[in-house]
Amino acid sequence: MNADLIIAGAGPAGLFAAIQAAANNENKKIIIMEKNASAGKKLLISGSGQCNLTHAGNIADFFDHYGENYNFLMGPLYTFDNHQLLQFFKDRGIKFRKARGGKIFPESNKASDILNVLLKETKAREIKIIYNTPIENVNYKNKSFEIKSSNKIYTSKYFLLAAGGKSFPKTGSTGDGFQIASSLGHNIIEPQPALAPVIIKDYQFKMLSGISLRNKNISLWRNGNLVKSWNDDLLLTHQGLSGPGIINYSRYMEEGDIIKIKLLKYSREELENNLLKKIEREGKLNLLNLLIKYPLAQRLIEKILEIADIDGSQNAAHLTKQERKEIIEIFLSLEFEIKKLADFNQSMVTKGGIDLSEINPQTMESRIISNFFAAGEVLDIDGDTGGYNLQAAFSTAFLAGAELAQRL
Repeated sequence: MNADLIIAGAGPAGLFAAIQAAANNENKKIIIMEKNASAGKKLLISGSGQCNLTHAGNIADFFDHYGENYNFLMGPLYTFDNHQLLQFFKDRGIKFRKARGGKIFPESNKASDILNVLLKETKAREIKIIYNTPIENVNYKNKSFEIKSSNKIYTSKYFLLAAGGKSFPKTGSTGDGFQIASSLGHNIIEPQPALAPVIIKDYQFKMLSGISLRNKNISLWRNGNLVKSWNDDLLLTHQGLSGPGIINYSRYMEEGDIIKIKLLKYSREELENNLLKKIEREGKLNLLNLLIKYPLAQRLIEKILEIADIDGSQNAAHLTKQERKEIIEIFLSLEFEIKKLADFNQSMVTKGGIDLSEINPQTMESRIISNFFAAGEVLDIDGDTGGYNLQAAFSTAFLAGAELAQRL
């Protein structure tokens, strides 16, 4: 079967690129090949099914949220920014709300509303989506792409890869796009889980799963050296640590690293003086009842005392100097050793993918093979939580689609 453009993947990047490519090209044949029985399976679970589409504010503030590869996104994000993305959907009847921290969701809280707009637009442009059609291999010869599925061979002058990464493989993201790009001569930066919780070695807080710690100082250490330090929220889980303060920084974490959490906003000297004053005034209280006056969950304090082997039922006045120093040390530097990052089943996005040096950031065209384009998570781009990854997918898809619209 011949086509003018074939796109691999009916996720947000593939669908949006197709819509842009079809502009003023009504007589051009555009086909989207999708391995699943339906489109946008991963989009439908984004934001817990509510679809955190993008983030509010100035697009210039986005670049701090993409790790080391933010430079590549300057062209895509400035060409098609968050306000333009929202306007595209507003023009098609979608209303939005801004949530805590600037996250943008559809007012309906339904990811399906976003997907339905994309599907309606593809249908209006007579873009054909072929479901249940995984790509087995792609060959490039005679300036044309030969794309083979299990029962048919498709040929096209232009080919756009938007097959996603490896995160949430149940949605169909199993790394197929990396294999296709590699077969076409592209270097693949090793795919790894990103935006992932961490599993902690010898974890002792399983029974405290669900306790959240707001705006804590978190630091990452490797071989005794500070790697990075930041402030954010985190969550104790049954296996380790999660929450934005862990997930957004998991791209920097490795097995064996130490995470230190400062539970209280005191210097060591300040906390020691404060604790001594509390003991002086209320030394008849048992130790636990004295310590719960600090803004920490009682169950967490109980666990800390258990780990330190300190009797919380004793009068606070009986606390020894060594015990006091141990409590201060834990409150100011609670340590966890990373056993590993959670796998692709729990990671929100994939770190790694097509080497960005091999893609033109102004058009999303390969620098290695003419007329081969890539967009979305198949590229070596991973952003923080908060709508940054979907924005990157739509922005890179817009550039690819706009370039293809001119060439078709």
